[in-house]
Amino acid sequence: MAPLDAGTPTSFIGLPLEMLMPGLEAMPAASAIAAYRAWLAANPTSPQRFAAWFNVGAMLGGAGDRAGAMAAYRQALALKPDLHQASVNLGLALETDGRIDDALALWGAALQPDAARIALLNQRGRLLEAGKRYAEAEHALRASLLTDPQQPDVVQHWVHLRQKGCIWPELGDGLPGLSEREMSLQTGPLGALALTDSPAMQRRIGEAWMARKVPAAPQRLSPTHGYTHDRIRVGYLSSDFCRHAMGFLIVELLERHDRTQFEVFGYCSTQEDGSELRRRILGALDHHIPIGHLSEEEAARRIRADEIDILIDLNGLTAGARLGALRWKPAPVQATYLGYVGPVPLPELDWMICDDVVVPPDQAEYYLPRPLPIKGCYQANDARPPILPVVTRESEGLPQQAVVFCCFNNFYKITPRIFTAWLSILRTVPDSALWLTEDNATGIANLRDLAGKSGVTPDRLIFASRCEPERYLARLGLADLFLDTFPYNAGTVASDALRMGLPIITCTGRSFASRMASSLMTAVGATGGITSNLHDYVGKAIALAKDPVARAAARCELAGDAWTRSLGDTAAFAARMEAVYRSICLRP
Repeated sequence: MAPLDAGTPTSFIGLPLEMLMPGLEAMPAASAIAAYRAWLAANPTSPQRFAAWFNVGAMLGGAGDRAGAMAAYRQALALKPDLHQASVNLGLALETDGRIDDALALWGAALQPDAARIALLNQRGRLLEAGKRYAEAEHALRASLLTDPQQPDVVQHWVHLRQKGCIWPELGDGLPGLSEREMSLQTGPLGALALTDSPAMQRRIGEAWMARKVPAAPQRLSPTHGYTHDRIRVGYLSSDFCRHAMGFLIVELLERHDRTQFEVFGYCSTQEDGSELRRRILGALDHHIPIGHLSEEEAARRIRADEIDILIDLNGLTAGARLGALRWKPAPVQATYLGYVGPVPLPELDWMICDDVVVPPDQAEYYLPRPLPIKGCYQANDARPPILPVVTRESEGLPQQAVVFCCFNNFYKITPRIFTAWLSILRTVPDSALWLTEDNATGIANLRDLAGKSGVTPDRLIFASRCEPERYLARLGLADLFLDTFPYNAGTVASDALRMGLPIITCTGRSFASRMASSLMTAVGATGGITSNLHDYVGKAIALAKDPVARAAARCELAGDAWTRSLGDTAAFAARMEAVYRSICLRP
């Protein structure tokens, strides 16, 4: 999810000096600053001095003199303490200077009229969210929404903060002036996947978000009937060609494309992370085209100039997406794949690559773009064998003899319903523990508090610290059962669990996101843990936890080459994906 916009610092406040000296704003910065300082010296008692100091601060900031700008803003605030524009600008300068706590303290104490109150609250919420101080961020954004509930971006962040911090219920107790339906439609695309398993509702949420965020382009760039090329030119568009879940999944597909039939372009707006994975991804591309510095139109025109036959969007409705570029229709065929597992209702997209498990025929009508099922499981994987460190239950702080339930999904996927199910399992299996990711302090505190209130000793919840991918994979082998989330299943993590021989209990729903684990489990032939409701989910988890023989049998299903010959057979997957590409490629 994109962060709340920090906004552009206010750059100018009018005062009589501009009337006396027309064109002051257009002067070189040094000359304008000198003019303001001369006016300040000549007018020691003017009531407009606060505005002059503010304008000096704005111009010094624009010229790169952050210390001078901050001093000028403080002068302005000394003269007019309720000048909220100066508080915002000074706080942004402090943030840029790395003085996060000073910025938060300033915005928290700033005086301002009611109409400007929301700007400071939103700035506080944005910065607190970036620091994973979710409880404080949620409080700031709620206060902002109580002042003005008609702020869709703030509603989106407020709800998602509650999801990430396990501050339940997700929609709170409602907001005056905003109905539950209106709030739901403003939750944003990522939060929607964990809020509902209705693809129709997810689509409406996506449409509402795009109506606010992604205007139509003035023209279509690509020809309607395609190009004539000896090889199909496939362009992959992503901000995640790095150590990101999508990067781990896609790398070997890029490497295995048949270069006699396909030419592979990568349109990359990824921040350089220096990782070995990024080097592999870039090495797998025939053409690496950085577009992070380009505008949406410029990126689209570059794609059009390369005469891409099929453009594959790997972001969907996630942070870093270049939806504005897609709206120019720079390729005659455009599809979305892997990055976002829900409807992406962008008119210029032609296809959503999926499979018949994640999008069954009776749900296909609710999706945009049109579902395009690949034969077998939809998910690409990297089959390169990892070099795993030696880990033990003792080294990871796990009880030696207990049944260890595991879920390494992000906290925003944990819903009140699924956590209630987990607590029921823990109460029924007393010699057991639940192993989760150490996602954020707010969520950990809330989950432990809820566990204690439900009769489960909080220390039975164990939180694994963030670590290198190899250690994370090795850890999965220490657990007994993976308890999936609902309605937003594990995707990459589920594949990793199956690879490490860890049986999964999942619950399926109607949406793509709620059927991911089922697709992966079907592919490896381990369908015994698939359920269709939480009552059966709880019952199956308890039965396996209490039956060591049944648990061993479930592990046997995943032993040997079960993963390698199914999800890990990337050569076969690449051939199936290429067959799909050939079927949708347009030729004049």
